[in-house]
Amino acid sequence: MPTQPDEPYYVMYDDDFGLSGLAGRSGAALPLAGGEVEGDEQVGEDARRLLESSLSDGMIRTLWLAADGERSDPAARGSTVRSWLGGWSQAYPAPPPKPAKRFVKYRSTMFVEPSRPVLVEEEMRDAVLAEIGAVEADLERAVPLPEVVPVLRRAVVEAGPDLGFRLLLRILKTYSVRVDKARYDRFIELSEPFEYCFTVVHGGLAVDWPPIDPARRDNDWDFGLSELSGRFAHWYDGTADEALRQVAGADGVRESPGTGAAVLLDDVTRLLASPLSTETLTTLWLAASDCGYRPERFGLGIRQWLERIAEVCRERLRETAPAYRPEPASVPVRADLAEDVLRELRGLEGELASRTIQPHGQGVPGADAARALEQVVVQVDPDLGFRLFLRVLLALWMPLTQERYGRFRALGERFGYGEFHVSLVDQFIQNDL
Repeated sequence: MPTQPDEPYYVMYDDDFGLSGLAGRSGAALPLAGGEVEGDEQVGEDARRLLESSLSDGMIRTLWLAADGERSDPAARGSTVRSWLGGWSQAYPAPPPKPAKRFVKYRSTMFVEPSRPVLVEEEMRDAVLAEIGAVEADLERAVPLPEVVPVLRRAVVEAGPDLGFRLLLRILKTYSVRVDKARYDRFIELSEPFEYCFTVVHGGLAVDWPPIDPARRDNDWDFGLSELSGRFAHWYDGTADEALRQVAGADGVRESPGTGAAVLLDDVTRLLASPLSTETLTTLWLAASDCGYRPERFGLGIRQWLERIAEVCRERLRETAPAYRPEPASVPVRADLAEDVLRELRGLEGELASRTIQPHGQGVPGADAARALEQVVVQVDPDLGFRLFLRVLLALWMPLTQERYGRFRALGERFGYGEFHVSLVDQFIQNDL
Protein backbone atom coordinates (compact mmCIF):
# COMPACT_ATOMS: atom_id res chain seq x y z
CA MET A 1 0.00 0.00 0.00
CA PRO A 2 1.48 3.36 -0.95
CA THR A 3 1.62 6.05 1.71
CA GLN A 4 -1.22 8.53 1.42
CA PRO A 5 -0.86 12.13 2.60
CA ASP A 6 -2.73 13.13 5.76
CA GLU A 7 -5.09 15.17 3.60
CA PRO A 8 -6.17 14.58 -0.01
CA TYR A 9 -3.92 16.27 -2.53
CA TYR A 10 -6.87 18.24 -3.92
CA VAL A 11 -7.19 19.95 -0.52
CA MET A 12 -3.51 20.87 -0.37
CA TYR A 13 -2.88 21.79 -4.02
CA ASP A 14 -5.07 23.37 -6.68
CA ASP A 15 -2.52 22.71 -9.45
CA ASP A 16 0.32 20.33 -10.20
CA PHE A 17 2.70 19.87 -7.27
CA GLY A 18 5.86 18.15 -6.15
CA LEU A 19 8.66 17.56 -8.65
CA SER A 20 6.19 17.44 -11.56
CA GLY A 21 4.78 20.81 -10.57
CA LEU A 22 8.29 22.18 -10.11
CA ALA A 23 9.18 21.06 -13.63
CA GLY A 24 6.11 22.85 -14.94
CA ARG A 25 7.23 26.10 -13.33
CA SER A 26 10.92 25.65 -14.20
CA GLY A 27 13.47 28.44 -14.15
CA ALA A 28 13.05 28.50 -10.37
CA ALA A 29 14.06 24.89 -10.05
CA LEU A 30 17.81 24.96 -9.46
CA PRO A 31 19.20 27.60 -7.09
CA LEU A 32 18.55 25.75 -3.84
CA ALA A 33 22.11 26.30 -2.74
CA GLY A 34 21.99 30.03 -3.35
CA GLY A 35 18.55 31.24 -2.36
CA GLU A 36 14.95 30.48 -1.73
CA VAL A 37 12.98 28.62 -4.35
CA GLU A 38 9.24 28.17 -4.73
CA GLY A 39 8.32 24.62 -3.82
CA ASP A 40 6.03 22.55 -1.63
CA GLU A 41 6.19 19.69 0.85
CA GLN A 42 5.66 17.12 -1.87
CA VAL A 43 8.87 18.20 -3.63
CA GLY A 44 10.79 16.92 -0.61
CA GLU A 45 8.77 13.70 -0.53
CA ASP A 46 9.26 13.11 -4.27
CA ALA A 47 12.99 13.74 -3.88
CA ARG A 48 13.21 11.16 -1.10
CA ARG A 49 11.37 8.59 -3.22
CA LEU A 50 13.92 8.96 -6.02
CA LEU A 51 16.88 9.00 -3.63
CA GLU A 52 15.68 5.75 -2.08
CA SER A 53 15.33 4.09 -5.49
CA SER A 54 18.09 2.30 -7.37
CA LEU A 55 17.86 4.71 -10.33
CA SER A 56 21.30 5.96 -11.31
CA ASP A 57 22.21 9.64 -11.41
CA GLY A 58 21.99 9.53 -15.18
CA MET A 59 18.51 8.03 -15.10
CA ILE A 60 17.19 10.59 -12.63
CA ARG A 61 18.77 13.40 -14.65
CA THR A 62 17.09 12.07 -17.82
CA LEU A 63 13.76 11.92 -16.02
CA TRP A 64 14.08 15.48 -14.74
CA LEU A 65 15.23 16.92 -18.07
CA ALA A 66 12.31 15.25 -19.85
CA ALA A 67 9.83 16.69 -17.37
CA ASP A 68 11.49 20.10 -17.44
CA GLY A 69 12.02 20.27 -21.19
CA GLU A 70 15.80 20.52 -20.70
CA ARG A 71 15.47 24.07 -19.39
CA SER A 72 17.33 23.60 -16.11
CA ASP A 73 20.00 20.95 -15.63
CA PRO A 74 21.35 20.29 -12.11
CA ALA A 75 24.63 19.13 -13.62
CA ALA A 76 25.10 22.47 -15.42
CA ARG A 77 25.91 24.19 -12.11
CA GLY A 78 28.44 21.69 -10.87
CA SER A 79 25.94 19.73 -8.78
CA THR A 80 25.07 16.09 -8.93
CA VAL A 81 21.48 15.05 -9.31
CA ARG A 82 21.52 13.29 -5.95
CA SER A 83 22.95 16.30 -4.11
CA TRP A 84 20.31 18.46 -5.81
CA LEU A 85 17.54 16.12 -4.66
CA GLY A 86 19.14 16.00 -1.23
CA GLY A 87 18.84 19.76 -1.04
CA TRP A 88 15.14 19.55 -1.74
CA SER A 89 14.74 16.79 0.83
CA GLN A 90 16.40 18.99 3.46
CA ALA A 91 14.42 22.06 2.44
CA TYR A 92 11.16 20.14 2.80
CA PRO A 93 11.74 17.41 5.39
CA ALA A 94 9.10 14.82 6.06
CA PRO A 95 6.46 16.43 8.28
CA PRO A 96 5.23 14.65 11.39
CA PRO A 97 1.93 12.80 10.91
CA LYS A 98 -1.14 14.89 11.62
CA PRO A 99 -4.81 13.99 11.93
CA ALA A 100 -6.67 13.94 8.63
CA LYS A 101 -8.94 16.91 8.11
CA ARG A 102 -12.54 15.99 8.82
CA PHE A 103 -14.91 16.57 5.92
CA VAL A 104 -18.57 16.42 6.83
CA LYS A 105 -21.73 16.60 4.82
CA TYR A 106 -25.00 17.55 6.42
CA ARG A 107 -27.82 15.12 5.91
CA SER A 108 -30.82 15.73 8.16
CA THR A 109 -29.53 15.16 11.71
CA MET A 110 -26.66 12.87 10.74
CA PHE A 111 -23.08 13.74 9.87
CA VAL A 112 -21.50 11.50 7.28
CA GLU A 113 -17.75 11.53 6.74
CA PRO A 114 -16.88 10.35 3.22
CA SER A 115 -14.31 7.59 3.07
CA ARG A 116 -11.08 8.07 1.18
CA PRO A 117 -10.07 5.68 -1.59
CA VAL A 118 -7.91 2.70 -0.72
CA LEU A 119 -4.85 2.59 -2.94
CA VAL A 120 -3.60 -0.83 -3.93
CA GLU A 121 0.05 -0.47 -4.91
CA GLU A 122 0.12 -3.24 -7.51
CA GLU A 123 -3.10 -2.13 -9.19
CA MET A 124 -2.08 1.52 -9.45
CA ARG A 125 1.42 0.61 -10.60
CA ASP A 126 0.10 -1.67 -13.33
CA ALA A 127 -2.44 0.94 -14.44
CA VAL A 128 0.20 3.66 -14.77
CA LEU A 129 2.57 1.30 -16.58
CA ALA A 130 -0.23 0.43 -19.01
CA GLU A 131 -0.75 4.12 -19.83
CA ILE A 132 2.98 4.59 -20.39
CA GLY A 133 2.95 1.63 -22.76
CA ALA A 134 0.01 3.07 -24.66
CA VAL A 135 1.85 6.34 -25.40
CA GLU A 136 5.34 4.89 -25.66
CA ALA A 137 5.68 5.44 -29.41
CA ASP A 138 4.46 9.04 -29.12
CA LEU A 139 6.92 9.76 -26.31
CA GLU A 140 9.83 8.27 -28.22
CA ARG A 141 9.03 10.45 -31.23
CA ALA A 142 8.53 13.65 -29.21
CA VAL A 143 11.21 13.53 -26.49
CA PRO A 144 14.79 14.06 -27.78
CA LEU A 145 16.35 12.20 -24.85
CA PRO A 146 17.39 8.54 -24.92
CA GLU A 147 15.76 5.88 -22.79
CA VAL A 148 13.04 8.15 -21.38
CA VAL A 149 10.33 5.48 -21.44
CA PRO A 150 12.39 2.75 -19.71
CA VAL A 151 13.50 5.24 -17.04
CA LEU A 152 9.93 6.40 -16.51
CA ARG A 153 8.84 2.80 -16.06
CA ARG A 154 11.59 2.27 -13.49
CA ALA A 155 10.43 5.36 -11.63
CA VAL A 156 6.88 4.02 -11.45
CA VAL A 157 8.07 0.70 -10.05
CA GLU A 158 10.70 2.02 -7.63
CA ALA A 159 9.55 5.54 -6.70
CA GLY A 160 5.84 4.82 -6.80
CA PRO A 161 2.92 5.12 -9.23
CA ASP A 162 1.88 8.53 -7.83
CA LEU A 163 5.12 10.26 -8.76
CA GLY A 164 5.43 8.21 -11.96
CA PHE A 165 1.96 9.21 -13.15
CA ARG A 166 2.54 12.90 -12.45
CA LEU A 167 5.86 12.78 -14.31
CA LEU A 168 4.19 11.03 -17.26
CA LEU A 169 1.60 13.81 -17.44
CA ARG A 170 4.27 16.50 -17.14
CA ILE A 171 6.37 15.01 -19.95
CA LEU A 172 3.32 14.76 -22.22
CA LYS A 173 2.58 18.44 -21.53
CA THR A 174 6.17 19.60 -21.90
CA TYR A 175 6.49 18.10 -25.38
CA SER A 176 2.89 18.81 -26.45
CA VAL A 177 2.14 15.13 -27.04
CA ARG A 178 -1.51 14.95 -28.05
CA VAL A 179 -3.87 12.41 -26.53
CA ASP A 180 -7.34 11.47 -27.68
CA LYS A 181 -10.46 11.90 -25.59
CA ALA A 182 -10.64 8.24 -24.58
CA ARG A 183 -7.10 8.30 -23.19
CA TYR A 184 -7.75 11.63 -21.47
CA ASP A 185 -10.80 10.10 -19.79
CA ARG A 186 -8.64 7.23 -18.56
CA PHE A 187 -6.14 9.72 -17.16
CA ILE A 188 -8.96 11.44 -15.26
CA GLU A 189 -10.24 8.11 -13.96
CA LEU A 190 -6.75 7.06 -12.94
CA SER A 191 -6.17 10.35 -11.10
CA GLU A 192 -9.21 9.96 -8.84
CA PRO A 193 -7.75 7.32 -6.46
CA PHE A 194 -4.66 9.53 -6.12
CA GLU A 195 -7.02 12.38 -5.06
CA TYR A 196 -5.50 14.96 -7.37
CA CYS A 197 -7.13 18.21 -8.29
CA PHE A 198 -8.22 17.64 -11.90
CA THR A 199 -5.90 20.46 -13.01
CA VAL A 200 -3.02 18.05 -12.46
CA VAL A 201 -4.32 16.14 -15.46
CA HIS A 202 -5.96 18.65 -17.77
CA GLY A 203 -3.91 21.80 -17.11
CA GLY A 204 -1.76 22.20 -20.24
CA LEU A 205 -2.46 18.73 -21.66
CA ALA A 206 -3.00 18.67 -25.44
CA VAL A 207 -6.28 16.81 -25.95
CA ASP A 208 -7.91 16.01 -29.29
CA TRP A 209 -11.40 17.00 -28.22
CA PRO A 210 -14.38 15.73 -30.19
CA PRO A 211 -16.77 18.30 -31.66
CA ILE A 212 -19.17 19.86 -29.17
CA ASP A 213 -22.33 17.84 -28.77
CA PRO A 214 -24.89 19.29 -26.33
CA ALA A 215 -26.54 15.86 -26.15
CA ARG A 216 -23.44 14.32 -24.51
CA ARG A 217 -23.57 14.01 -20.74
CA ASP A 218 -19.95 14.10 -19.64
CA ASN A 219 -20.52 16.39 -16.64
CA ASP A 220 -20.76 14.88 -13.16
CA TRP A 221 -22.76 17.86 -11.91
CA ASP A 222 -25.65 20.09 -12.93
CA PHE A 223 -25.45 22.00 -16.21
CA GLY A 224 -27.31 24.42 -18.45
CA LEU A 225 -30.03 26.76 -17.21
CA SER A 226 -30.58 24.79 -14.00
CA GLU A 227 -26.90 25.22 -13.10
CA LEU A 228 -27.10 28.94 -13.89
CA SER A 229 -30.20 29.38 -11.73
CA GLY A 230 -28.37 27.66 -8.87
CA ARG A 231 -25.48 30.11 -9.14
CA PHE A 232 -27.85 33.04 -8.78
CA ALA A 233 -29.47 31.46 -5.75
CA HIS A 234 -26.24 32.31 -3.92
CA TRP A 235 -25.25 35.42 -5.82
CA TYR A 236 -23.31 37.85 -3.68
CA ASP A 237 -20.28 39.15 -5.56
CA GLY A 238 -19.81 40.76 -8.95
CA THR A 239 -22.31 41.68 -11.61
CA ALA A 240 -24.92 39.45 -13.17
CA ASP A 241 -22.89 39.42 -16.37
CA GLU A 242 -19.81 38.20 -14.49
CA ALA A 243 -21.77 35.35 -12.90
CA LEU A 244 -23.29 34.49 -16.27
CA ARG A 245 -19.90 34.40 -17.98
CA GLN A 246 -18.52 32.14 -15.26
CA VAL A 247 -21.23 29.56 -15.89
CA ALA A 248 -21.02 29.84 -19.67
CA GLY A 249 -17.27 29.28 -19.42
CA ALA A 250 -17.43 26.45 -16.88
CA ASP A 251 -16.91 23.31 -18.94
CA GLY A 252 -16.83 20.04 -17.06
CA VAL A 253 -13.46 18.36 -16.75
CA ARG A 254 -14.50 15.70 -19.30
CA GLU A 255 -16.24 18.10 -21.69
CA SER A 256 -14.99 19.61 -24.94
CA PRO A 257 -14.21 23.32 -24.49
CA GLY A 258 -17.35 25.34 -25.06
CA THR A 259 -19.76 22.62 -23.97
CA GLY A 260 -20.94 24.59 -20.94
CA ALA A 261 -22.05 27.44 -23.18
CA ALA A 262 -23.57 25.07 -25.75
CA VAL A 263 -25.84 23.25 -23.27
CA LEU A 264 -26.90 26.52 -21.65
CA LEU A 265 -27.68 28.01 -25.06
CA ASP A 266 -29.73 24.94 -25.96
CA ASP A 267 -31.87 25.29 -22.82
CA VAL A 268 -32.46 28.99 -23.40
CA THR A 269 -33.23 28.48 -27.10
CA ARG A 270 -35.91 25.95 -26.21
CA LEU A 271 -37.59 28.29 -23.75
CA LEU A 272 -37.52 31.31 -26.06
CA ALA A 273 -39.02 29.25 -28.88
CA SER A 274 -41.67 27.69 -26.64
CA PRO A 275 -45.30 28.77 -26.20
CA LEU A 276 -44.73 29.50 -22.50
CA SER A 277 -46.07 32.89 -21.43
CA THR A 278 -43.88 35.67 -20.10
CA GLU A 279 -45.48 35.19 -16.68
CA THR A 280 -44.66 31.48 -16.69
CA LEU A 281 -41.05 32.10 -17.73
CA THR A 282 -40.68 34.69 -14.98
CA THR A 283 -42.11 32.31 -12.36
CA LEU A 284 -39.85 29.53 -13.60
CA TRP A 285 -36.67 31.60 -13.37
CA LEU A 286 -37.46 33.09 -9.96
CA ALA A 287 -38.43 29.72 -8.49
CA ALA A 288 -35.36 27.89 -9.76
CA SER A 289 -32.99 30.70 -8.74
CA ASP A 290 -34.51 31.02 -5.25
CA CYS A 291 -35.44 34.62 -6.17
CA GLY A 292 -31.72 35.43 -6.06
CA TYR A 293 -31.77 37.54 -9.22
CA ARG A 294 -34.80 39.53 -10.37
CA PRO A 295 -34.16 40.78 -13.94
CA GLU A 296 -36.84 43.50 -13.66
CA ARG A 297 -34.81 45.26 -10.95
CA PHE A 298 -32.11 45.76 -13.57
CA GLY A 299 -34.47 46.98 -16.26
CA LEU A 300 -34.81 43.62 -18.01
CA GLY A 301 -37.86 41.57 -18.85
CA ILE A 302 -37.51 37.82 -18.57
CA ARG A 303 -37.19 37.38 -22.34
CA GLN A 304 -34.49 40.04 -22.48
CA TRP A 305 -32.66 38.21 -19.71
CA LEU A 306 -32.87 34.91 -21.60
CA GLU A 307 -31.65 36.65 -24.75
CA ARG A 308 -28.72 38.07 -22.78
CA ILE A 309 -27.85 34.56 -21.59
CA ALA A 310 -27.94 33.34 -25.20
CA GLU A 311 -25.75 36.24 -26.33
CA VAL A 312 -23.07 35.49 -23.73
CA CYS A 313 -23.13 31.81 -24.70
CA ARG A 314 -22.62 32.68 -28.37
CA GLU A 315 -19.71 34.96 -27.44
CA ARG A 316 -18.08 32.14 -25.50
CA LEU A 317 -18.56 29.71 -28.37
CA ARG A 318 -17.08 32.14 -30.91
CA GLU A 319 -13.97 32.42 -28.73
CA THR A 320 -13.60 28.77 -27.76
CA ALA A 321 -15.16 26.72 -30.55
CA PRO A 322 -15.50 28.94 -33.63
CA ALA A 323 -16.33 25.95 -35.84
CA TYR A 324 -19.37 25.06 -33.74
CA ARG A 325 -22.70 25.96 -35.31
CA PRO A 326 -25.49 25.68 -32.75
CA GLU A 327 -28.73 24.35 -34.10
CA PRO A 328 -32.04 25.33 -32.50
CA ALA A 329 -32.97 22.73 -29.89
CA SER A 330 -30.23 20.39 -31.07
CA VAL A 331 -30.66 17.89 -28.22
CA PRO A 332 -33.43 15.34 -28.83
CA VAL A 333 -36.31 15.70 -26.39
CA ARG A 334 -36.80 12.67 -24.13
CA ALA A 335 -40.57 12.71 -24.50
CA ASP A 336 -40.65 9.10 -23.31
CA LEU A 337 -39.73 10.31 -19.82
CA ALA A 338 -42.31 13.09 -19.58
CA GLU A 339 -44.86 10.97 -17.72
CA ASP A 340 -42.26 9.83 -15.20
CA VAL A 341 -41.24 13.41 -14.44
CA LEU A 342 -44.88 14.50 -14.21
CA ARG A 343 -45.62 11.65 -11.81
CA GLU A 344 -42.88 12.84 -9.44
CA LEU A 345 -43.93 16.46 -9.78
CA ARG A 346 -47.60 15.73 -9.14
CA GLY A 347 -46.69 13.47 -6.26
CA LEU A 348 -45.34 16.52 -4.44
CA GLU A 349 -48.05 18.97 -5.49
CA GLY A 350 -49.56 19.10 -2.00
CA GLU A 351 -46.23 19.84 -0.38
CA LEU A 352 -45.35 22.39 -3.05
CA ALA A 353 -48.68 24.18 -2.59
CA SER A 354 -48.05 24.52 1.15
CA ARG A 355 -44.71 26.30 0.69
CA THR A 356 -43.42 29.57 -0.73
CA ILE A 357 -39.99 30.34 -2.13
CA GLN A 358 -38.57 33.31 -0.17
CA PRO A 359 -41.82 33.83 1.78
CA HIS A 360 -40.59 36.95 3.58
CA GLY A 361 -40.17 38.94 0.37
CA GLN A 362 -41.82 38.95 -3.01
CA GLY A 363 -41.83 35.19 -2.96
CA VAL A 364 -43.05 32.60 -5.44
CA PRO A 365 -45.89 30.34 -4.25
CA GLY A 366 -44.97 26.69 -4.60
CA ALA A 367 -48.20 26.01 -6.48
CA ASP A 368 -47.22 28.58 -9.14
CA ALA A 369 -43.78 27.00 -9.43
CA ALA A 370 -45.36 23.56 -9.87
CA ARG A 371 -47.62 24.79 -12.68
CA ALA A 372 -44.68 26.42 -14.46
CA LEU A 373 -42.60 23.26 -14.14
CA GLU A 374 -45.43 21.11 -15.49
CA GLN A 375 -45.68 23.35 -18.56
CA VAL A 376 -41.94 22.97 -19.17
CA VAL A 377 -42.18 19.18 -18.94
CA VAL A 378 -45.18 18.98 -21.29
CA GLN A 379 -44.50 21.80 -23.75
CA VAL A 380 -40.71 22.20 -23.80
CA ASP A 381 -38.48 19.39 -22.53
CA PRO A 382 -38.85 16.83 -19.70
CA ASP A 383 -35.08 16.89 -19.13
CA LEU A 384 -35.02 20.65 -18.55
CA GLY A 385 -38.19 20.39 -16.49
CA PHE A 386 -36.69 17.74 -14.20
CA ARG A 387 -33.47 19.69 -13.72
CA LEU A 388 -35.39 22.85 -12.81
CA PHE A 389 -37.67 20.77 -10.56
CA LEU A 390 -34.62 19.70 -8.54
CA ARG A 391 -33.61 23.34 -8.19
CA VAL A 392 -37.07 24.30 -6.97
CA LEU A 393 -36.99 21.51 -4.38
CA LEU A 394 -33.64 22.84 -3.23
CA ALA A 395 -35.04 26.37 -2.92
CA LEU A 396 -37.98 25.05 -0.87
CA TRP A 397 -35.88 22.80 1.38
CA MET A 398 -38.30 20.05 0.48
CA PRO A 399 -38.11 16.89 2.65
CA LEU A 400 -37.74 13.70 0.60
CA THR A 401 -38.20 10.06 1.45
CA GLN A 402 -35.48 7.57 0.62
CA GLU A 403 -37.88 5.93 -1.82
CA ARG A 404 -38.61 9.17 -3.69
CA TYR A 405 -34.94 10.09 -3.80
CA GLY A 406 -34.18 6.65 -5.22
CA ARG A 407 -36.68 7.30 -8.03
CA PHE A 408 -35.03 10.67 -8.67
CA ARG A 409 -31.67 8.94 -8.97
CA ALA A 410 -33.11 6.40 -11.39
CA LEU A 411 -34.63 9.18 -13.50
CA GLY A 412 -31.32 11.02 -13.52
CA GLU A 413 -29.58 7.89 -14.78
CA ARG A 414 -32.11 7.53 -17.59
CA PHE A 415 -31.50 11.14 -18.59
CA GLY A 416 -27.76 10.43 -18.56
CA TYR A 417 -26.91 12.75 -15.66
CA GLY A 418 -23.54 12.56 -13.95
CA GLU A 419 -22.79 10.97 -10.61
CA PHE A 420 -23.44 14.01 -8.42
CA HIS A 421 -26.24 15.77 -10.29
CA VAL A 422 -29.29 14.50 -8.42
CA SER A 423 -27.38 14.45 -5.11
CA LEU A 424 -27.79 18.22 -4.83
CA VAL A 425 -31.09 17.44 -3.00
CA ASP A 426 -29.87 14.47 -0.96
CA GLN A 427 -29.41 16.70 2.09
CA PHE A 428 -33.20 16.70 2.48
CA ILE A 429 -33.64 12.95 2.72
CA GLN A 430 -35.64 12.14 5.84
CA ASN A 431 -34.32 9.59 8.28
CA ASP A 432 -36.43 6.50 8.64
CA LEU A 433 -35.67 6.38 12.37
